[in-house]
Amino acid sequence: MDYAKIASQVIELSGGKSNIRSVAHCATRLRLQLRNNDLRNEEAISDLEGVKGVFLTQSQFQIIFGAGLVNLICDEVQKQLGTVQESREEEPEEKGNAVQRFIKMLSDIFVPIIPAIVAGGLLMGLNNLLTSPLIGGQSLIELYPQWQGLAAAINTFANAPFTFLPVLIGFSATKKFGGNPFLGAAMGMIMVHPDLLNAYQIGVAQAPVWNIFGFEIAAIGYQGTVLPVLAVAWILASIEKRLHKVTPTWLDNLTTPLLSILITSFMTFIFVGPILRQAGNLLAAGITWTYNTLGPVGGALFGFVYAPITMTGMHHSFIAIETQLLANSAQTGGSFIFSTASMNNVAQGAAVLAVLLMTKNEKIKSICSASGISALLGITEPAMFGVTLKLKYPFYAAMTGSAVGSAYLAGTRTLAQALGAAGLPGFISMKPDHYLNFAIGLALSMAVSFGLTIVFWKKFGLERQDGNGNGKQPGRKSGVQGTAALGTAEGEGTVERAAKAESPSEPERASALFYSPMSGRILPVSQSADEMFASRALGDGIAVDPADGLVCAPCDGTVTMIFPTGHAMGIASDSGFEVLIHAGIDTVKLNGEGFEVFVEQGQHVKKGDRLLRMDLDFIRSKGLNPQTMMIFTEGAVLEVEVFPAANGGADHEAVIVRRK
Repeated sequence: MDYAKIASQVIELSGGKSNIRSVAHCATRLRLQLRNNDLRNEEAISDLEGVKGVFLTQSQFQIIFGAGLVNLICDEVQKQLGTVQESREEEPEEKGNAVQRFIKMLSDIFVPIIPAIVAGGLLMGLNNLLTSPLIGGQSLIELYPQWQGLAAAINTFANAPFTFLPVLIGFSATKKFGGNPFLGAAMGMIMVHPDLLNAYQIGVAQAPVWNIFGFEIAAIGYQGTVLPVLAVAWILASIEKRLHKVTPTWLDNLTTPLLSILITSFMTFIFVGPILRQAGNLLAAGITWTYNTLGPVGGALFGFVYAPITMTGMHHSFIAIETQLLANSAQTGGSFIFSTASMNNVAQGAAVLAVLLMTKNEKIKSICSASGISALLGITEPAMFGVTLKLKYPFYAAMTGSAVGSAYLAGTRTLAQALGAAGLPGFISMKPDHYLNFAIGLALSMAVSFGLTIVFWKKFGLERQDGNGNGKQPGRKSGVQGTAALGTAEGEGTVERAAKAESPSEPERASALFYSPMSGRILPVSQSADEMFASRALGDGIAVDPADGLVCAPCDGTVTMIFPTGHAMGIASDSGFEVLIHAGIDTVKLNGEGFEVFVEQGQHVKKGDRLLRMDLDFIRSKGLNPQTMMIFTEGAVLEVEVFPAANGGADHEAVIVRRK
């Protein structure tokens, strides 16, 4: 695989170097911050070697390569871009509601430190293998005393990331909040300093006290805690940024770090730390109590919704809770979150393997073989975004399988003792006496998911949805370059158009009739006021000069994409065609102002249902054109026939689309 070539193509198809603000990656995805998301070509990027899926979340364009490969591609992209650093003034405002922004914040903080936590968790699992009574009631180190030193060393290595977790979180969180990450690391070190009472000895040993002018402060550490460190990092960053603004430049480097650490440290030990330590304990205890009280029902519910939670990225926020559960495993018993994640991951993998067994589409097969194994080993994004979500019903099957397996684990109280790779390798994170129940849970999840996927495949005819014989995947948002035949029979009537769309003389050519999404003047897209749309680079279709701002569904179908600013959305029609509706020209600049969206991603709509409304007066007051485009994004594989109208309504039969 030529990584440099793939990186070059990614850059070019993302709008070029000048369109890329920043680039980073997580475990499986290359994450690009683009200046203009409309310049990306998802269809072409999806066809690049190694790409398992693409999607846009909030303002970030993400390309799924899978574990390992994404690191190599990201390195090449960064090398070819040179130094890509956007100034703080250029950073786009984060979009979404408060919950979405909070989830994204937690994700940005915890994703970089996951490798350290996973390494510690796997080492802890290895220590369990050495020290648990596996053989006739005896452990390996009891049978082979010469291994005791190895077990002790591994135990030290395993505990280090959790003992010094505040240092890792302090660095990552302070960086996220805009402060100096090294000051954040220093605060983390202060919170776990050996002179403090170790947090795990609270209630066992007497804490030392600092007596400052008669005011006593308990000197207790924060090993294994999460919430206190997040709050302290935010306070530190806020103080530091404020001091930078008011301190003279000649004094800044001397006094700002000093005052930031001094003020934050006293605030930490006097009230912030004690309050949030208790809040973290209550949160972990509350979630554990709910899970244990509801038993199998609670396990089933959590297992069923885990995959949709993963789609949003919210699962990264669970690391904070899970770490708290593991840190207090003496009281909580361990983490049910890891167990549930394992059920979800193998269920997604089993669904993909079922698709691999049933499909005849070579493109889908190639994606399934890699993403299915990846999901079984703990990485589900390629499986979800590349296969199960695109075909929909395998996703439902995987959710059901996850629910069944998770219900069994909840009923048997099978809990993880460490973090690790959630999936088939998850055994190493379980207690040896839980291996059997964990294996049964995995088997149940996989069997239910695999079986249901095959049932859905046959019942709903998914073979017709997994491709059209040319290797294209469903659900893409942007089209490849190409042109299509264009008709202008403005006076043609309903009967003639319906006959064209369902011509018995061409049964092999799928075709469908689409209606105008708006009232107004209907034109071929080649006459659009936007040069990019007029060139048909994104595909063929129509342009509408709107008489009012209401945009309606041009067909029956499923909403596959809603742009964060609300000015564009994609629909997968029930007839098998991909439609992009783009309301206004350059309206992305409005950041959602003037737009009201009535539907959600994944929602099924009927022809004529309201999709969105744009404020025409507001858009024109901003000097922008409200002309709206309806584009068929599969490009040159389609033949598009347009029926223009000087004053068409939203029920005007506007386009017939055929596959060539």
